[in-house]
Amino acid sequence: MRRMMLLFFLLLVTGVFALSCASGKIDRRTVRVMSPEGLLGRWYELARFDHRFERGMTDVEANYSFLPDGSIRVENSGRDLESGEPRTAVGHAKFTDDPGRLRVSFFWKFYSDYNILERDPAGGWMLIGSSSPRYLWILSRTPTLPAPVFDHILEQARLRGYDTSKLLISKAQQEV
Repeated sequence: MRRMMLLFFLLLVTGVFALSCASGKIDRRTVRVMSPEGLLGRWYELARFDHRFERGMTDVEANYSFLPDGSIRVENSGRDLESGEPRTAVGHAKFTDDPGRLRVSFFWKFYSDYNILERDPAGGWMLIGSSSPRYLWILSRTPTLPAPVFDHILEQARLRGYDTSKLLISKAQQEV
């Protein structure tokens, strides 16, 4: 019985270690300096991983503004790729002790990580990830970025362990 318990414990520890190693392939360290005001305003989505929340959307923008309680109102909007009809989702974000990490909710009390992984020191673009390797965004203050700047952001994402070949790149950015 004691051997079985020890074997079970060893298998459990090995499984947990294996899972942590597998999920540790992505570097999720956030920027060390980010003022809440630096997030405010309009951001254009230049690239993202496909996920169900934005599937079939184009021309996606995010608008961030302060709410009376000091949290951030998040409004994501875009157009349905097939119908051209506008689509909008409104949520809110809370700040954490980490200046580059927010908690974002679009549904009731269910929050997800919003990690600012890299950002332009001048505030022109951000690379955003989450606690899951399935989410990645490149946001810009302008509808496009010069190709060398965009390529630099892609390289930063690759160095962090993301498979950038899976990114859906906006039509405008593809034409740069």
